Amino acid sequence: MYILGISAYYHDSAACLIKDGEIVSAVQEERFSRIKHDSAFPCESIRFCIQNANIGPNQITNIVFYEKPFIKFERLLETYLAFAPKGFKSFAKSMPLWIKDKLFQKRNIVAELENLFGKGINWQDKLLFSEHHLSHAASAFFPSPFESAAVLTIDGVGEWTTASLAIGKGRELHIKKEIHFPHSLGLLYSAFTYYAGFKVNSGEYKVMGLAPYGKPKYADLIKEKIINIAEDGTFQLDMSYFNYATGLTMTSNKFHNLFGSPPRKPETEITQREMDLAASVQRVIEEVVIKLAKSIRNETKEKNLCLAGGVALNCVSNGVLLKENIFKNIWIQPAAGDAGGAVGAALCAWYLKYKNKRTVNPLDSMKGSYLGPEFNDEEIEAQLKSVNGIFTKHNYDELINQVSDHLVAGKAIGWMNGRMEFGPRALGARSIIADPRVSDMQKKLNLKVKFRESFRPFAPSVLFKYVDDWFDHKVESPYMLFVSKLKENRKKKISSEQEKLFGIDKLNVIRSKVPAITHVDYSARIQTVHEATNPRYHKLLSAFYEKTGCPILVNTSFNIRGEPIVCTPKDAFRCFMGTDLDVLVIGNFVLIKENQDQNLVVDYQEQFSLD
Repeated sequence: MYILGISAYYHDSAACLIKDGEIVSAVQEERFSRIKHDSAFPCESIRFCIQNANIGPNQITNIVFYEKPFIKFERLLETYLAFAPKGFKSFAKSMPLWIKDKLFQKRNIVAELENLFGKGINWQDKLLFSEHHLSHAASAFFPSPFESAAVLTIDGVGEWTTASLAIGKGRELHIKKEIHFPHSLGLLYSAFTYYAGFKVNSGEYKVMGLAPYGKPKYADLIKEKIINIAEDGTFQLDMSYFNYATGLTMTSNKFHNLFGSPPRKPETEITQREMDLAASVQRVIEEVVIKLAKSIRNETKEKNLCLAGGVALNCVSNGVLLKENIFKNIWIQPAAGDAGGAVGAALCAWYLKYKNKRTVNPLDSMKGSYLGPEFNDEEIEAQLKSVNGIFTKHNYDELINQVSDHLVAGKAIGWMNGRMEFGPRALGARSIIADPRVSDMQKKLNLKVKFRESFRPFAPSVLFKYVDDWFDHKVESPYMLFVSKLKENRKKKISSEQEKLFGIDKLNVIRSKVPAITHVDYSARIQTVHEATNPRYHKLLSAFYEKTGCPILVNTSFNIRGEPIVCTPKDAFRCFMGTDLDVLVIGNFVLIKENQDQNLVVDYQEQFSLD
C-alpha cells in the first residue's frame, strides 16, 4: 500500500511517500522551485516521489494533507471576534484570500492532483486530512527507535494548538494535552526574530546563533511583563505586547516601548542590544522547555521523549534538555518543521486509520534523512556537460584520497553525494565542507561563500567513534539537532584582554584547536557521522582523520544566502561558480575552480534575496 503525505500553503511545502509503512521518499518543494521556504502546492515533490518509487498515481491508496483547513479558518474567525474591533484591517486583507482559496483547499488539492495526473482518478475519495500537531507528533514518534514515548510538539500555531503532549505506544498515538493560540512559544521567538530585524520563519536560526554574543539581561523582564510561566511549563502571553493575532506585524508599540525602540531595520548594524535580546529570549525558551519536560516525565513516567514542531529545531535548547537527563533517550524528527508534517500525515493514515502493526527500527526509520533525489554517473556527466563544466572522473578510492588532500590543503569544497537530505540541515549529501583547524575558515565561508552575516557559526561533522574525545557529548546526533560544548582539553586559553571583549569583537578570538566550528561560548552544533547511513561521507571523514588526526569537518549547507540547498548537479555548478568555493565534487566527478571557464562566473551578491 502506498500513501502520500503532503504539507502546503503556509511555508516549507513537502511531500512524502510511504510503502507499507516504510518511508520511501520525502522532499521539500523549495529544492525544485528554488524558492526558499516555498509554500506552493508541492507538485514537483509529488512527481519525484511517484517517479522514484516507479509507480503510477493510480497505485496510491490515499493522499493525506497535514492539517484541517476548516478548523484553522474557525480559529481565524474566532480570534478576530475576540479582539474586535482591533485588527479589522488585517481581517479585511485576509478574508478574500481565505474565501477564494484556503477555505476550499480540498477542492484545490483535487484540482492540483488532476493537473498533475489527469482526471482518470477519483482523488476526492482518496483524500484524507490529519491535524497539524497530530501530524507533528506522528512524524516524531512513528519513525523513532522507541516502542513507547512521550511526544512533545511545539511550534507557532497549527489549527488552534501551539504545543501538545502525546503518548505513543506501538501503533497507537494519542494527544493528551494542548496549549492553544494565541499563547505560543514559537510565535514568542518569532516576535523577537522580527524585532531584531530578521525574517520570521527564516531568521530564527540567526537569533539562536546571535545569543552567545549577548547576556540574558532582559530574561527577567520578559518573564515579568510578557510571558507567565507556570511550574509545569505551561504558559500565557500578555497579548498587549503583540500584533500577530490580528495585526500585520509581530510586535506592538507597547513591546517597542518596553525595550526602548522600534524594531531594528533589516540589514542595518547589529548592536549589543540585539545580542542581549537574543540571549534573553533563548534563555526563556530553554526554561519553558525544561519545565515542560520535567512535568511530562513526572506525569507520564515515560523514559523516552520525541520532539517535533519548529521549536524542536532550536538545537541549543535541545542540548540544554539533553544535559538535564530528564529522559533516558531523546529523538527529534530531523524535519521538525512543517515539511515534516507530510511524513506524519502519511504515517497517521498507515497506523491510526488502517491500524497496521509497527516494527521499531533501533536506529530510527528516517534512513539518515537521505530521502530525496540522487543522480547516477550518466546523469551527472550530462548535466555538467550541458553547463560547460570541466571535470575529471575518478574511482572511489582515488576520489576519497584526492578530496581529503584538498581538505588538508585548506580548500573549501562543495560536496554532493547520494540522496538529498530531507529537512533544513545539510548532512553530508548536499554540504559545503572544509578543514575546521583553519583559523579564518569561518569568516571565509560566511563572507565569501555563503554571503551571510559574519557572526553565524558552522557545525562540525564528526565520526561518532570520536565525538566523546572532542565534545561534552556521548549520544548519537545524526541530524545536527543538539548543541554541546568542546572538551576542556580541546580549548585554547585566551588572554584576560580577550575575556573582556563584547559582542562581535569576540568573533576573531581563536578559542580551540578547531576554531572554524567553535562558537564564542565554546559550543558546536554536532552531527555524528555513521557508516551505515552515509558510507561515502564517513569514508572521507575517516581519510581526513588518518591524514590529520582530526575526525571533524566543517559542514554547512550547500547553498548561498536566500536560496535553498542545491538539488541537482546544475544547481551545484551554478553555486560553485558564484562563490569562492575551490573545489566541487559531485558523485565520482571533481571540478577545480581555476580550471573552469571564467566567463561562467556568476555574481551572486546582486541576486540573493534577504533571509
